[in-house]
Amino acid sequence: MKYIYAIIFYFLSLSLFAQKNKPALLPKPQQIEWKDGTYKLMVNEIPEKSIQINIVNELPQAKINEDEAYHLTITDNLINIKATTEKGVYWAKQTLKQLLQKDKNGQWYLPCTEIIDYPAFRIRGFMHDVGRSYISIEELKREIDILSQYKINTFHWHLTENQGWRLESKIYPQLNDSINFERFPGKYYTIEDAHEITEYCKQHNMLLIPEIDMPGHSAAFIRAMKTDMQSEKGMEILKNLMNEVCTEVFPDAPYIHIGTDEVEFTNPDFVPEMVKFIRSKGKKVISWNPGWNYAPGEIDMTQMWSYRGKIQKGIPAIDSRFHYINHFDAFADMVALYNSKIANVEQGSDDIAGGIIAIWNDRLIPDEQQNLLQNNFYPTMLAFAERAWVGGGSEYFDKNGTNIPTDKNDPIFKDFVDFENRLLWHKENSFANYPFAYVKQTNIKWRITDAFPNEGDLTKVFPPENKISNKYTYNGKNYNTKDAVGAGIYLRHVWGKTVPAFYSDPKPNHTAYAYTWVWSPKKQKVGLWASTQDYSRSEKDLTPLQGKWDYRESQILLNDKLITPPVWENTHSEKSNEISLKNENFQARKPIDVTLNKGWNKVFLKLPVGQFSTPEIRLQKWMFTFVFVTPDGKNAVPNLIYNPDKKLK
Repeated sequence: MKYIYAIIFYFLSLSLFAQKNKPALLPKPQQIEWKDGTYKLMVNEIPEKSIQINIVNELPQAKINEDEAYHLTITDNLINIKATTEKGVYWAKQTLKQLLQKDKNGQWYLPCTEIIDYPAFRIRGFMHDVGRSYISIEELKREIDILSQYKINTFHWHLTENQGWRLESKIYPQLNDSINFERFPGKYYTIEDAHEITEYCKQHNMLLIPEIDMPGHSAAFIRAMKTDMQSEKGMEILKNLMNEVCTEVFPDAPYIHIGTDEVEFTNPDFVPEMVKFIRSKGKKVISWNPGWNYAPGEIDMTQMWSYRGKIQKGIPAIDSRFHYINHFDAFADMVALYNSKIANVEQGSDDIAGGIIAIWNDRLIPDEQQNLLQNNFYPTMLAFAERAWVGGGSEYFDKNGTNIPTDKNDPIFKDFVDFENRLLWHKENSFANYPFAYVKQTNIKWRITDAFPNEGDLTKVFPPENKISNKYTYNGKNYNTKDAVGAGIYLRHVWGKTVPAFYSDPKPNHTAYAYTWVWSPKKQKVGLWASTQDYSRSEKDLTPLQGKWDYRESQILLNDKLITPPVWENTHSEKSNEISLKNENFQARKPIDVTLNKGWNKVFLKLPVGQFSTPEIRLQKWMFTFVFVTPDGKNAVPNLIYNPDKKLK
């Protein structure tokens, strides 16, 4: 047995050695060739004077988006950047930062290499709905800073909502009066704040897209101005506001986003007139799709927010379908996002600009760090940063969906493992002070049964509770098992069959069982991240009853002993978006303290479901999250093996 342990630890050490000696570039460059030798540095910074920069007329190696492309060459005595614009130079410098290494003697160096790189899509962005949940200027700048290092180049600033008009107006100060806010009263951005964010975006090579939502999502406007946007008076006020926005607040912004989603249009002239007016101020206009119906030439860009949104030839499109991370779980949904092709194409074009990740906080989360943590913001953004820069992908959320392939030789599995290793390197080295609830999951293997019909009785007992097996017979029918991989497994996705999950045809009123064995090299106290319902930040869903994991009678057992759910901090019975999420999601609470025995430990989950929508939970997430972490929740417990067959390899 000691010999087996020695082999395991040997290969683990080899893996760690390889990670430390090969830069974990994220996103991956389009082309990279490693050379022999190193460029040595005295400290962990690269002096500007050491970099030769050449602005050239063209980079013929760049297949698309040449204005952001770069050619980086590092030899033992030279660092050279070629680019057609300063944008390309900026991205090359971000790659240089990631290439910086330190050897065992403490010597800083850059590995000799040649990189030819360019983005597959010209829009690679993130959106904050600050209309619902105000985020401080300091926090926004912090995000712009860190995300620009991963070649995210767009910040979509959703400034107005039903809950509050978050942008200062000198001509209509009543918009910013606390009395007209439903949430975070009086919290808004001054014109000076807007100028500060504009300048910060410029410094970080990031396009700023301000959004003033119209004519829907405008209850704050109506409260303050006592009129509907689509009325004659409302349009006059809105034109005055947009003149202020275009000339005083965001004079340098090339685009203004006008919303137009989720509203009944009562004035057919409203949208054409507002688009014409904003264009007259020298701005291009973006609109949500579905929203107003445009013909080519009537709008400058559309942003698809629903699966019903369609790309129209002649109108550049931004893909935000299935990119609403306020509905995402921390593990499975990130797999689907990483594997998915933006707009279902390999790379951008005149008609496909790129994609934007969005956070919509209908549900109140007053702490901005919890906002980022529960939305799994940084891990998800890094997955998107790679996909938006590199392009490609294996599907459009419609093949494997949230499922990680179980065959370790599958190219999709290998690709995600490679990304995950690089992601975790950046977690350790760049995100120590950032919310980052992700640990390795490609090593976590499960066996899950076919679902047994429970006829609405969520406590009903089925054969797996008596004995674990690969096959079962119940009421004369055979039930099989199938393997799964991951720390988060959807049995049925929140968006139903639109995004595939473990069951290809999930039915209500069924019970599933999942199990694995976990080998621990010693008896040890560890933490546990576990849940059976990820609480969306856009739902009014009720917290489980005390002593229950959910409203489905789910059970989690370790070595045949029930694991008690946390004590839920929320105990309300009325549904309201204004009752803040607290410790419902595992990221928001301390890991559960458990003890692993030396050797194999049995993990067993009972996972019933009734209806897929109930009075307590509007959109049931038939799912589970399970992974052992360090007691502080910062990392996975090292040297564990998850295997339903009790195999060490």
